[in-house]
Amino acid sequence: MYKTAFLFIAILLFSSCSEKKAVKIACIGDSITESIKLYNYPMQLDSILGQGYSVLNCGRSGATLVKVSKNPIWKCNEFYNAFAFEPNIITVKLGTNDSKPENWNEEIFLKDLQALVDTLNTIPSSPKIYLCLPVPAYSDAWTISDSIIRNGVIPSIQKIALQNNLSVIDLYNALGNKPEFFPDGIHPNKEGANAIAEALAKVLKK
Repeated sequence: MYKTAFLFIAILLFSSCSEKKAVKIACIGDSITESIKLYNYPMQLDSILGQGYSVLNCGRSGATLVKVSKNPIWKCNEFYNAFAFEPNIITVKLGTNDSKPENWNEEIFLKDLQALVDTLNTIPSSPKIYLCLPVPAYSDAWTISDSIIRNGVIPSIQKIALQNNLSVIDLYNALGNKPEFFPDGIHPNKEGANAIAEALAKVLKK
């Protein structure tokens, strides 16, 4: 009897020790990330990655990277949720709202993106940071500019990624020539959100 009990306890302890903790992923972004609908890409990413991963949506509608705007990510509770989550991986998908003429300033964007990277690097879990190139803007709704995204935001993200030896996930080309995925020209539908999630999963699984 005692041998059986001891064996049972040993098996439980072994199973407990051998279980891997879930890889925690925090997705920081704007309305394209947040999406009040059930098909937002962080939710789809969690489903695609499956067991062993836990994805937290840290998106906030209207958020910008730059601090001098009406809704900087720095002042959003969702941003600080990522710190409390202590993720192993962080994806940053910002820049769409920064492309608005009233928000865009390359020098400030570069400075604030570096500050964001430095701030995320203070998280105790030492997360791996991935900078995402924004998806294309298929309209100028809300004064969002695809030209500024292409010629200003993307080169700036690539520059900071190179300086900090960070990986870049190219969502711009992944969602290129797919206007049908963006009914209002800016926000993805279910298919678009799934395409974003698939592009992220392809990189994060490596």
